[in-house]
Amino acid sequence: MTTSESTTFIIVGLTKQGRKFRPSDWAERLCGVMSAFGAERKMKYSPYVGPGDYNGEKAVFVDGRLGEIEPMAYRFMLNFAQDNDLQIIDGVCSLEEKK
Repeated sequence: MTTSESTTFIIVGLTKQGRKFRPSDWAERLCGVMSAFGAERKMKYSPYVGPGDYNGEKAVFVDGRLGEIEPMAYRFMLNFAQDNDLQIIDGVCSLEEKK
């Protein structure tokens, strides 16, 4: 992602070479970094970051609004994908569309 504008993207659990990323719960762990305790005293994922599946692969959906609200967290998600050589799909769908 080279634009200065924050866009929605998906981190897919496959490396650019097509290898499956491990551990198998990587998406939940990554989203756990962005979670907090809710009013019901349960951990709750951020409304801007959530685990899911994309074409049968584990994935993390990142809403572009995160970049406006918390730029460091947005960059953290991008850097995680880039540091681990994971596939990034730009501008695909928001978390609301995933549900």
